[in-house]
Amino acid sequence: MIAKVVVENAAYSFDIAFSYQVPPAMQEDIRPGCRVLIPFGKSNRARQGLVMSLEEGEESKLKPIRMLLDLKPLLNEEQLWLTEYLHKRVFCTYYEAMRAVIPSGLTMKVKVMCSLGEQQAMPPEPSAAQQKILEYLKEQKKPVYIGQLLMDLGLTKNAPALKELFRIGAVVFSEDVREKTADSKIVMVRLSDGYADLLQSGKIRMTQVRKKVISLLEESPSASLKEVCYYAGTTRQTLDKMEEAGIISYYGRQIFRSPYADRHQEEQTDSGVTLEPSQQMALGTLWHLWEKKEEGPYPTALLYGVTGSGKSQVYLKLIEQVRKKGEGVIILVPEISLTPQTVELFGRRFGKKVAVLHSGLTMAERADEYKRIQQGLADVVVGTRSAVFAPLKKLGLIVIDEEQEGAYASQSAPRYHAREIAKVRCRYHKAMLLLASATPSIETFYQAQKGKIHLVTLSKRYLGNQLPKVQIVDMNQSYGFDISQELTAELADNLESNQQSIILLNRRGYHTAVKCNSCGEVIKCPNCSVALTYHHANRRMMCHYCGYSRDLEERCPNCGSELMGFNGSGTQRIEDELGRIFPQAQILRMDVDTTMSKLAHEVKFQEFAEGKYQIMVGTQMVAKGLNFPNVTLVGVLNADQSIYSQDFRGCERAFSLLTQVVGRCGRGTLPGRALIQTTSPDHPVIRQAAMQDYDGFYRDEIKTRKLALYPPFCTLCQVGFSGENEEYVRHGAMWFAREFQKKASGEYKDLPIRMMNPCEPVIARVAGKYRYCIVIKCRMEERFSRLMWEMLRAFDSEKKHKEVHIWVDLNGNDL
Repeated sequence: MIAKVVVENAAYSFDIAFSYQVPPAMQEDIRPGCRVLIPFGKSNRARQGLVMSLEEGEESKLKPIRMLLDLKPLLNEEQLWLTEYLHKRVFCTYYEAMRAVIPSGLTMKVKVMCSLGEQQAMPPEPSAAQQKILEYLKEQKKPVYIGQLLMDLGLTKNAPALKELFRIGAVVFSEDVREKTADSKIVMVRLSDGYADLLQSGKIRMTQVRKKVISLLEESPSASLKEVCYYAGTTRQTLDKMEEAGIISYYGRQIFRSPYADRHQEEQTDSGVTLEPSQQMALGTLWHLWEKKEEGPYPTALLYGVTGSGKSQVYLKLIEQVRKKGEGVIILVPEISLTPQTVELFGRRFGKKVAVLHSGLTMAERADEYKRIQQGLADVVVGTRSAVFAPLKKLGLIVIDEEQEGAYASQSAPRYHAREIAKVRCRYHKAMLLLASATPSIETFYQAQKGKIHLVTLSKRYLGNQLPKVQIVDMNQSYGFDISQELTAELADNLESNQQSIILLNRRGYHTAVKCNSCGEVIKCPNCSVALTYHHANRRMMCHYCGYSRDLEERCPNCGSELMGFNGSGTQRIEDELGRIFPQAQILRMDVDTTMSKLAHEVKFQEFAEGKYQIMVGTQMVAKGLNFPNVTLVGVLNADQSIYSQDFRGCERAFSLLTQVVGRCGRGTLPGRALIQTTSPDHPVIRQAAMQDYDGFYRDEIKTRKLALYPPFCTLCQVGFSGENEEYVRHGAMWFAREFQKKASGEYKDLPIRMMNPCEPVIARVAGKYRYCIVIKCRMEERFSRLMWEMLRAFDSEKKHKEVHIWVDLNGNDL
């Protein structure tokens, strides 16, 4: 029997299935989807591999598999198919694809260790070969990696002496399984009991950073490692040295393996939601499509409705009906911040049958939720992008809420889009795909207009509520103020009426740049091509790309001037300004810096819903999908921020963000109003967003896309190059463009392809690595995939490209 095996940590040049001989003892247990240990390369070094398929054939010249690591397949038939699909479609390695399909808690670094058994199991008269093995293990005094033993003693895995020692128990095998991500405990920091005596002894050298750490922990008896590093402006290494010196101590705080377990109630027989006639009509249309799914191609529908029209109520009812037919459902949301409300909605209805999957869970929690789904204990899965891979055995429906969001596209390998994975999974299971949004992506709405997917519309708000009245405020005469007089007056009215307000500014930090007023020098990150952002909370300048931070500069590093100034405003500064204007108001800030801790989104949003805060200031996490009935005012600051970006989706993202955040108000019995502050009050996107006119925006945008040949009229393929040596990266990009042009004009000249010249992206350097990219406009099909794989393997085979990392992104992100 022959096993086709792909290996871990493969480069593009050898990421193929290799043939291995299956030893007779394994043939009954080995299955496609199992992990194995194999001898790989000329040195026969032990490597982990995944069995993709089994076949019969001539095996005498093949290397045998050393060990079977899984008693039952880690990947089922569909997951193997998805792994193959991701490999071909998004140009990742097999193991990168596998790690996307299953949670990180199940992808472990497995090392087979061997050690001496009990004394009574030792052979009375060992052979010379056995004696050699026993003496070797005795000298080591601890379990030894089997690959190391085999290499040091020149043995094979099936060596008779080793097998016999294993059979009688003189040598025992064990698996050293090491998690590749953090475990289910948070590392906490506190001052050691005798730290004061230690400091008074004078034996400990006290630096400014150490003083900051001690001062912080004296004010707060314990804090997480991440919080101490942030507020003290230091790193884990500094704290490790303080722990070694006895100043501080670490301890683990247990995290429950299912943070939503105590909130899941018993399943209810009915959601208690009453649909309006328009919603009932939409539900009837969707249910008819679902019932016809077995008759032809899997159905895809777009549920398109204004903000507050009750789209979630419609698909909740649809999910109820699908589950009555014995089929499972996946509901995707774009942000972790939306998960708590969605979990609450579905948890009230389906109880413990709801599983949650998102990156905010620990590895152990994700693994446990995955197993619950796999064992059929949960058939409703709620989560962010990665939840699209949930292992439901009988999948009937996938719902993608706010389907236009860029968060559904992965920006690290494998660079997939959740919408595309949902499509292929629905095709595999003959399930239905439902896309829902008030501002669908241009590509999705184009398909709906062309009749390729079904369009179901909700044109009015639930219970007859009116859309918010929107006022556009011209900030060209604002004289440097971030909050206009108009918005200030409206906020004051809301506070007096005991109503809540949301302020959106899609930029975190206090100031967006620190600049010398004498020479104009902007303080930049030494590792990235971006300015450092000033954070008032820890009084440091920080890079939002690589995490670098430094103390606030009092003198210009270029000219020595003390005339240092600040440019731009972030959420921290707006929070301060609002606090000065309305000292009586309780203000909640929601951004990455305030939601670092476990379940912070849920706790803070719950407190806002309970009325503990009157004003919420935040980045885009406050703009989407949230439902607070007492919010009657929304203010948008710096609304034209993304309109003028280089990204061809800039206007689409700006329109979606503005429309969504305006839709957060007036969702209860009280009418809503919104103020959009902008320096481009006459820009069509601003005007259309103020009127919630998606149809008008679509008509304008689709003309621009067609004229410039952007999606949906082509597929945008971005080939990226990165490395620490700028010259190597540039030469690598030039080589790829030259060789790609040769192939595209030769063997593949029939393919519709337009390739742009290599260039630096907007941010040319990130985390110490220079970047170049090539944009290719194409039509994604089998032959283009073959062309790209040929190019990737050719590039990776060149020794001169050893220092350059190459990747491919078909999502059109970061252009």
